[in-house]
Amino acid sequence: MAEKNEKAKEKAKKPKRQSTIKQIRQIYAFTVADDKNLPWILLGSFLVPVAVFVIICLVARMGVVGWIMWMITGVLGGLLAATWMLTRRADKVGYLRMEGRPGATGAILSSIKRGGFYFPQEPVWVDAKTRDAVWRGSGRTGVYLVGEGDYSRVMRAMDREEGKIRHITRGSAIPIYKFSVGDGPNQVKLRDLQKKVMRQKVKLTKAELEELNNRIRTLQRQTSTFGIPKGIDPTRPQRVSRRAMRGR
Repeated sequence: MAEKNEKAKEKAKKPKRQSTIKQIRQIYAFTVADDKNLPWILLGSFLVPVAVFVIICLVARMGVVGWIMWMITGVLGGLLAATWMLTRRADKVGYLRMEGRPGATGAILSSIKRGGFYFPQEPVWVDAKTRDAVWRGSGRTGVYLVGEGDYSRVMRAMDREEGKIRHITRGSAIPIYKFSVGDGPNQVKLRDLQKKVMRQKVKLTKAELEELNNRIRTLQRQTSTFGIPKGIDPTRPQRVSRRAMRGR
């Protein structure tokens, strides 16, 4: 009996998963608040596949069974297209809400999990007054330095960090990529950052990447720790999800 009671308590403690429909409703409510054209866009996304299958049935002169089968396919295709469009619009709204917030760049970078990429949530450099920050990460494509804030300040900070990395990778041809996040002519928009990082060509083997990460960890231990301004919490990794974008 005691074991059954313990199992019952454990089940009660586990948070209940939200149904797919409830999640879609929440994403819709979150997105439509800033995207007033969303209902019409979703309606069009749904109707286009349905209309295509109606035309196919008319041209092919389908029988009753054929109409039923093709219309079911059309409705499913319409639902899939509308869901895909909702996801795209939600991502766009979410990125717009995150832009300009201190630590948004770190949240985007720490969400990159594929391809051996590793970006700690904690920046390697922070200006306590302006909250400008620089994050350092690595992957099989090389080393990344990503700055957030005033372009001139973060570029100077990234140049200093690049010098440290060149020192520990002396004699190798490991590429170092520097990106400044913002809306300026030489900057990368926050919504394009993940694609920008992941589209580089693979240069390192897994063994070489492990050796690189070991050297970077050694460098990190030798570097003094900077104070993290409010709004950047390295102890709470964030993922770029609909919930994160809604602030939940």
